[in-house]
Amino acid sequence: MKSHRNPHTESQQEEWRKRNKTVLTYIAAAGVGMIGLSYAAVPLYRLYCQARLGGTAVAGHDAEKVESMTPVKDRILKITFNADVHAGLQWNFRPQQSEVYVSPGETALAFYKAKNPTDKPVIGISTYNVVPFEAGQYFNKIQCFCFEEQRLNPNEEVDMPVFFYIDPEFDEDPRMARVDTITLSYTFFEAKEGQKLPLPGYS
Repeated sequence: MKSHRNPHTESQQEEWRKRNKTVLTYIAAAGVGMIGLSYAAVPLYRLYCQARLGGTAVAGHDAEKVESMTPVKDRILKITFNADVHAGLQWNFRPQQSEVYVSPGETALAFYKAKNPTDKPVIGISTYNVVPFEAGQYFNKIQCFCFEEQRLNPNEEVDMPVFFYIDPEFDEDPRMARVDTITLSYTFFEAKEGQKLPLPGYS
C-alpha cells in the first residue's frame, strides 16, 4: 500500500521539468548520447568509458534491472551532488551540476570534474555516501568512478561520469514518504600502497 505524499503544485512540476531539460541539453551538447531507451543506455555508457577513461568503469549494481523498470512518473526526486577532497590530496574536485530531477525507475547521468593543479602526477581514489541513510539502499549506480584509481598528470583536468537510478521500490517504502531530496557525496583520497579506504556508506 503506497503511503501518502505531499502533492507538488503544477508550477513546481513545470519548473522541475525545465531544469531537467537543461541538464539533458548539456549532456547532449557534451556528445554523450546515453539517455534514451534503457536497452541502449548501458552498452553506450561502457563504450563512452572505454573511449574517454581508457577502460571499463567500475561496475555498480545489477544493470539488467534497468531494462524492466517502470518509472514512477508521479514521484519526482531532487538529486543533489557534493564533492570533498581529503587533506592529503591537492586536487580540485567538484560536481558539474548542483542537482538533477528524476523519478524512481528512471536512469540519470551526472558528471564530476577533477583537476590536478600540481606539477607532478597524482593518483587518487574515491569513496561515496548517500544521504539520507535510509534512501541509500535504493540509490543504484550502474557505473561510476568510485573505488578505481584515477591518475591525473600535472595540470590535467578530467570529467568523471556517474550513471545511476533510484529503484522504483523507493516509492513503496513508508519511510521514504517525506523524502524528496537525496544527496550523493564523493570524497577523493590520494591512493597509497596499503591504504584502506572507508567502506562505502549511506550516512
